[in-house]
Amino acid sequence: MAHARMQLGAGIGFALAAGLAWGLVFVAPVLLPDYSPAMLTFGRYLAFGLIALPLAWRDRHALAQLSRADWIAALKLAAVGNVLYYLALSAAIQSAGVPLPTVIIGTLPVVIAVCANLSRKEIGWRRLLLPLLLMAAGVAFVNQAELERLNKVGLGAADLAVGLLLALAALACWTWYPIRNAAWVQANPKVGSGTWATAQGIATLPLAVIGMALYLGLSGALLSQAPLGPRPEAYLGLMLAIGLLASWLGTLCWNRASALLPTSLAGQLIVFETLAALAYGFMHRGVMPGPTAWVGIALLLAGVLAGSRAFASAR
Repeated sequence: MAHARMQLGAGIGFALAAGLAWGLVFVAPVLLPDYSPAMLTFGRYLAFGLIALPLAWRDRHALAQLSRADWIAALKLAAVGNVLYYLALSAAIQSAGVPLPTVIIGTLPVVIAVCANLSRKEIGWRRLLLPLLLMAAGVAFVNQAELERLNKVGLGAADLAVGLLLALAALACWTWYPIRNAAWVQANPKVGSGTWATAQGIATLPLAVIGMALYLGLSGALLSQAPLGPRPEAYLGLMLAIGLLASWLGTLCWNRASALLPTSLAGQLIVFETLAALAYGFMHRGVMPGPTAWVGIALLLAGVLAGSRAFASAR
């Protein structure tokens, strides 16, 4: 029992660290408003892949043990959970503004937990009901301000429809990724979390190179004097920071959490990414959350506590 509680606590700690790292991704479009979603997406994952190269040399013996099927799995995870997800999310924001995609992506903790438990039946639904209700209420309160802003957005029906479809595509990508990644991690306990994170970085690199080359070529940026945009130093620095912290370190921590926790509980802990993004956003704007947001945050944290207790008692 003591060992199970220690494992549970360690897993929650790694999920928290992953959420804090992933929350940085939502700050990038605000810090670099002059850059397109494609530049931010391919820049981030190009940096991730380049950072993974020296790490791959360090882990070359462990990586050599991976089979062809393992590398195909890494490529699928990289394509869906990295490139497609962030492209769809960025394009949704560009089409429909921030509020609508934020509200849809905010449902991830509940959607992942439900889908994971449907596929793996890790805990009885009665035990899972209270945490899910608390999280659903927390998501509703946290996103209330975004829903109010959505009512004020003067976008046409077509823009909102496209944004809705793209946001749903992003939601589907990031529902599939943690469930499939957890299944691989739990089926391969001898592969270290850092090794699997590096493998995903290596798999992401060719996708990012091809995507960036196509984007720069089609946009004509290769022929201009500033192929890296109007602020190349800031762009390169931020992409490297996000590639290291959000992509590699965040993936490493999430792999470790996925190995230690039931997938249904780990899915709920995606909420840490939402909370981190909220905190970074408020800090960037220099304002404090309103009463509604504080209620939502309290409900989300209560949902995490209730979920961890439910799984601890089930064990």
